[in-house]
Amino acid sequence: MSLASERHPVVTDRAPRPLAGAPYSQAIAARGLVFCSGQVPLDPETQQLVEGGVEEQTRRVIQNLQGVLEAAGSTLGDVVKTTVFLTDLAGDFAAMNAVYGEFFTSTPPARSTFEVSALPAGARVEIECIAVGE
Repeated sequence: MSLASERHPVVTDRAPRPLAGAPYSQAIAARGLVFCSGQVPLDPETQQLVEGGVEEQTRRVIQNLQGVLEAAGSTLGDVVKTTVFLTDLAGDFAAMNAVYGEFFTSTPPARSTFEVSALPAGARVEIECIAVGE
């Protein structure tokens, strides 16, 4: 059996579609792991940026990740690593962290956080993750 047959895309309408037909999957499930592409705070129904500050954006991002994970047979509790991208680390980290902590309450995953100059769709936060899958 080839390794390619053990790798498949995860697709759900509970998270935004790839932006402007960009060549990436919402996630790839492979060999018991789920690799989620970075999610920005787009409403999956409208494909529009959610209103509000970094708190509302972080909440939508994590809800989008949750939708992708559930489509892959996983949950937020199965996440082992996240990477957070913020456009204003000094100004937004504490607020992002507070919302993040609402979702990852018990044994939070390993995490890296970076400041970046810009994110897709004018977002202030993007989060990607790796989780244990089925």
